[in-house]
Amino acid sequence: MPKLKKPLTLGIIIPAYNEEYQIEACLNHIANQTVMPDQVILVNNNSTDNTAQFAKKYRFVRVINEKKQGIVHARNAGFNACKSDIIGRIDADTWLPNDWVERVKQFYGNKKSADTAITGGGYFTNLVFPPDRVNGLALDLIAFRFNRLIMGHYILWGSNMAMHRSDWQKVKQYVCGANDIHEDLDLAIHLHQIGIKVKYVPSLIVGVKMKRVLDEWSNLFGNLMWWPRTLRRHGNWRWVFGMAGAYTLLIFSVALFLLNKPIIIIKKSFNGFFRTQTQEP
Repeated sequence: MPKLKKPLTLGIIIPAYNEEYQIEACLNHIANQTVMPDQVILVNNNSTDNTAQFAKKYRFVRVINEKKQGIVHARNAGFNACKSDIIGRIDADTWLPNDWVERVKQFYGNKKSADTAITGGGYFTNLVFPPDRVNGLALDLIAFRFNRLIMGHYILWGSNMAMHRSDWQKVKQYVCGANDIHEDLDLAIHLHQIGIKVKYVPSLIVGVKMKRVLDEWSNLFGNLMWWPRTLRRHGNWRWVFGMAGAYTLLIFSVALFLLNKPIIIIKKSFNGFFRTQTQEP
């Protein structure tokens, strides 16, 4: 009698630092999956708010702590703690579609997906203009298509990615531990260097927040500069195109701020007003 093939297991890793306003929505989307993940690990990276406490309310979540500050260190701690066959990685503001786990497991159930990391597209949940479909298309063109032209392969996007745990074991000794580069871009570069493909699936779409443009403007320019710095640190002379892209995004971010911030402020004011009215005796 032939031996039955053991079903693949999948764990989701969520690096988190002061994400109490995002984490419950993220975990609610995981709770609504058509197929539940076998592990969910939230890596608390020295949060000073209620991130860890909120996460512990969910029975399927395991919270671990990483004292070394930086998303790369939190990611590595989560990846190393994962015991599942497939490591999924999202961010604390990621909204997964209900079939995300199911689709990723189906992808890795195919023998052709050996030595392949998968990444998907997204849209920004907190933008009013442009609408989801349009801002998702812009993300597709800039983050994935343009980077492929520069690098010769697709990036991995930290908000929406998965890989074999065995491939992480192969690559973890090579990844950079710096906090001034894009750790997900760095991971994709090192995977490519050891012969592991990165496959981009545009239809595997998640929602995320555009936080730096609307809420963390002071951090935006430095974060954009991580793009060319990551490429330059890995000896890619096309980092100059990444620099040009970063400045272009900085200009567009001003327009996004002016289009969206006033509407967001007005909506919050109205919501606060009506909430006050309904609470009055």
